[in-house]
This record gives sequence, C-alpha cells and structure tokens, in this order.
Amino acid sequence: MDSPVEIPFKSFIQIDRKSEVAVFMQIANQLIYAIQRNLVLPGTKLPGTRVLGELLDVHRNTITAVYDELYAQGWVEIKPNQGTFISSELPFTEKLRSGMPEYVYPQQTGFTFRKSNLLDNPFENTTCDYVFNDGVPDVRLTQLNDISRFYSANIKRRSNRKRMGYYNQEGSEYFKYQLSYYLNLSRGLPVSTNNLLITRSIEMSLFIISEILLSAQDTVVVGRLSYFSANMIFQKSGARIKTIPVDEEGIDTDALQKLCEQQQIRMVYVTPHHHYPTTVSLSVPRRMELLRLANHYGFVIVEDDYDYDFRYDKQPLLPLTGANATGMVIYVGSFGKSLAPGFRTGFIVAPDNLMREMRKYLGIIDRQGDIVMEQALGEMIEDGVIHRHLKKSLKIYQERRDFMADLLTNDFEEYLSFQKPNGGLAFWLRWEKPVNLLQMSYQCAKSNLFIPKTLLYQTKDLSGMRLGFGSMDEGEIKESLGILKRCCSDL
Repeated sequence: MDSPVEIPFKSFIQIDRKSEVAVFMQIANQLIYAIQRNLVLPGTKLPGTRVLGELLDVHRNTITAVYDELYAQGWVEIKPNQGTFISSELPFTEKLRSGMPEYVYPQQTGFTFRKSNLLDNPFENTTCDYVFNDGVPDVRLTQLNDISRFYSANIKRRSNRKRMGYYNQEGSEYFKYQLSYYLNLSRGLPVSTNNLLITRSIEMSLFIISEILLSAQDTVVVGRLSYFSANMIFQKSGARIKTIPVDEEGIDTDALQKLCEQQQIRMVYVTPHHHYPTTVSLSVPRRMELLRLANHYGFVIVEDDYDYDFRYDKQPLLPLTGANATGMVIYVGSFGKSLAPGFRTGFIVAPDNLMREMRKYLGIIDRQGDIVMEQALGEMIEDGVIHRHLKKSLKIYQERRDFMADLLTNDFEEYLSFQKPNGGLAFWLRWEKPVNLLQMSYQCAKSNLFIPKTLLYQTKDLSGMRLGFGSMDEGEIKESLGILKRCCSDL
C-alpha cells in the first residue's frame, strides 16, 4: 500500500475556516469521500497526527479528533505500535484509481429507472417585463400586514409549540372547523371536519384521488379543452382520457350519455363554476343531468372549483356536491387564493369512508403539514380578515376585467371574439382567422411580453388563448395588449 507521504492529501482535503462545520469534521468527511472514491485504499497507513497536522496546517489535536471520528464510524483501524490504517475490512471495488483526479459529481446514474414524458414540466421561465398567465391573483393586493400578524402570533404562541413538535396528519382540527364553517356559509356545503382533507394544492388533491380511485385502463372523461395538469395526473395513474365537447353551457351531457352507453366510465372531471380554460359555467339543467348520469352509470364526479370566490355580476352557482345525496361527487378546491401563494392551501370534500383512506395517503406524502399556517388561516376566517380582503380585492379585479374587456372590444374586433367572463381572473379568446399562436408568442416575447405555451390552444378547427388579467394593473394590461396587437398586425 502507499506510504502516507505519497498520498496528496491537500488535493482532496480543502478546509473552509468560515464554515459552521468544525474543522475536524470537514477533514473527516473529506477523507471518507476519498476512501469511497478509492483515492485512499483499504489497508493504507495514514500519517501520524503531527505530520498530517503540519501538512494541512492544523493542530495535531485536530487530527487526533479526525482519527477518533473515523475510528468511531469504522473507517479506520488502529494497530498498537504501528499507527492508523484505513480499515482492511472495507469492500475493495474493481475500479481502481489512476492518479488523483479532482472529484466531479456524476452526471449519469449507474442504474436504470422509469422515465415519464407525461410529467415533463410544461412551465417556462422568462425575463420579459410583461407576462400573461392563466388567471392568478395579484400578489401586490395581498394584505401582507394582516397575514404576517396572524402568522407571527401563531409562531410565538406557547400553546402551538407542542403542535409544531408533532403534526397530526389529519390536519389542524381548528382550521378544519373554521374551513367547514366557511364552506357552509359561502357555498352551502353542510360538511363537518370529518369530510375535509387539507392538502397543499389542487394538484395534490387530484393526485391523492387518482391514487385511490383510478387503475390502469380506467376511463376518465374531461372537456375537449381541459386543465392540462389534471390530465397529466390522470394519465400518470394509467387512466385513458376521453373528451367530450364544451359549449356555452359547459360540458355536453348528451355526448357524455352516449359515451356511457358505449363503455364503462370510472370518472368525470369537471370545472363547472368556470370551465377551464373557456370560463363558461355549467348550466343548471346540465348540472342536474350530470348528477343523474353519475347515479345511473356509477361514475365518480370530481368537481374542481378552482376559482369559486371570484364572481362579479351575480351570485355564484352552488357546487354540485351540495346536491350530492348519493355520494357520487368529490369536491376539490383551494382556500386563500386571494392571498400570497405561500398562504394558500388545497382541500378535498368527500364522504367519511373515502376520507379515511385519503388520510392514509396524505400521511405518506405530506406527513409534516404546516400547523402554523393552518392555525393562522383559521384565525383569519374567524376574525373575518379573509372575507374583508376578498370583498376589497374583488372590486379591483372587476375593474381590471372591465378595462381589459373594453380594450379587447375596441382594439381586437377584427381579430378575435370573446365573452366577458362573469367570474374568474382570465379571458377566453377565440381568433376569427387561422393564426399560428406559437409564432405569435415568439414575436411577443421579442417585444417583452411573455405568453406561455400552456395558454395556447390550437387545432385545425380552433385557435384559442386563455389570458389572465388578475395579476396586472390597468397600465400593465394596456401595455401588454398593445404589444399583442402589434404582433398580430405583423403576422
């Protein structure tokens, strides 16, 4: 084996004097890495503490601590009157070192694994100053002072310290009580805490539902245009996606019935309040027909109410699950969407027996939870902060919707058609003439306006675009639409 002086320790041991990690642990860890990479082989004798200390410019007592740590972990053995050696009992790999190259973390695994094209990240990054999204709130309207006050108070509260030490995977009972009260009051849902599961997002809710309810080759029905993330989740579970038309009254229930007559349907995914992406509401007759079909054919309805709180012109239609007498509807939504992104949470409403199974899955993928967040949100409901903030922000969002509708009417009449949405934070635009939407988005990006590919819907019969207005003020809306119009004219 190599003698101690032949090993270039300084090539693989670098000491950071400013690090919070003790120097002896830095040296010990780097020696362990060197052993694992065959830079120092089993049976190799290590220098004496004084010699290695001088070489690395540390006190010999530091090296003594290094050797003690390596011995305690089993990396070295100490032979009386001989010295300290790399343990000869360590496994000897075939791949021997050649020289002392600088270690580079591997770029490829040494094993194979499953890859999923379905889960490729569809989102893009941009440096443009102006960005259209699919309809998210404006963080600048968030009442940060109120949020920080409630959150800070809960962190400091002595009674919460024990809860922070151990999180009940079923979530904060206080928050669930307040949320059930809120859902009862705002959406007419007669639910209790036993019917609620707190998640991080709508996507997590859909993932849990899919894991429990979907098997390979099950059929899930969605609108002919639908939420892409939901489709990805269903397909990842092995389900087959079938689409049905969507018109001014929402999904076509006649087409759904014909499909049910032809094959077994496991699940129907709907966004009835404002269909994604077209923003239309599912009409009352079709709501009743959808429930009838579910009872008759036995499929599950997953009702995604992603933007229920954003309604301007009239009272919102009550959720389907409010008429869920036979237990065929699972209701998912998000709470606190008008708040900053970090203060939002998802939830599922379902019958007790399904909820018990869902809690098992949540306990695996999100056992830690966020007790402080849930306590703060619960207090914001009880104190009325959520209601006051939503009422104030709704007025601003309605003004922005009306402003954008006027600009679209005046400046884009020859290009596109649209219906002013009665709720939500986005417009659905249909281009009257065939236009290459991807090319248009490239042109806009060159002019400092970013339109993500996820907002573009193009087939041989349709050129459509979902553009959110909630996150922009009127000046930003005007500038963004101005860029869009100029790019339209150039195509």
